[in-house]
Amino acid sequence: MTAHRDPAELFASTAPYYARYRPGYDPALYAFLAERFHLDGSQRVLDLGTGTGVLALPLAAHVAEVIAVDPEPGMLAEARRLAAEGGITTVDWRQGDSTTLPRMNLPPVLLTVMGAAYHWMDRDQVLRDLDPITEPGGAVVIVSGGAPGDLEPAPWLNVVADVRTRYLGPERRAGSGTYSHPTERHRQVLERSPFCRVETTHWDRTLTRTVDEVIGYVLSLSYSSPAQLGEHQDAFTRDLRTALLASRPDGRFDEVIRTEAITATRP
Repeated sequence: MTAHRDPAELFASTAPYYARYRPGYDPALYAFLAERFHLDGSQRVLDLGTGTGVLALPLAAHVAEVIAVDPEPGMLAEARRLAAEGGITTVDWRQGDSTTLPRMNLPPVLLTVMGAAYHWMDRDQVLRDLDPITEPGGAVVIVSGGAPGDLEPAPWLNVVADVRTRYLGPERRAGSGTYSHPTERHRQVLERSPFCRVETTHWDRTLTRTVDEVIGYVLSLSYSSPAQLGEHQDAFTRDLRTALLASRPDGRFDEVIRTEAITATRP
């Protein structure tokens, strides 16, 4: 079993896997935001906890500027590489996090989008900090794959969990401790914030992965990252491949994935 790791090391080690093997959000999300907030190429958006730019890069096509903030230099380096590959020049990549937000002297933004990083933040405080920089008519949008239990998990995810448990134990690792999903849903936090008018929209689609894509996806997760696995990574991936193919000899791993947008505006 591997020792606990520094959170920054965990996220840095996932960066190349994250960019390549995370499925990204449904394209309908960006069409929804463009219509809902009349995005016409003149607005500014903040992506807080951008990671490798999974939200920032598609949004850049709809606005004048995206300010993309992340604490991890490895994630930002991968995001910049992807932006250069795509010829995207309207994203301002900045190192920082939710705790540095008040000191970053950010200009006004119409929207702030946050993905999975929102789970790791002081959720109430960041909403208070976003209030003064959000333009009239603006919003906070929390984007995720939905809450645990919203969708029936694919059977092969149990195979992954069994192998991961053998190597890393039953609890989800998170740096020097373990991770527990917040018991209070994002919607409840938003409803007591300055952005208390809340609506939820979601889109579902079926994704089929190969065994290599499943392994890459698993390595993109902070709680089964290369840094977390350490010297056991090769053995882990070998055992995971064997177990996955035993469960699905055809090598096709289907999963229904959700894109959920919680849109919060002022009353």
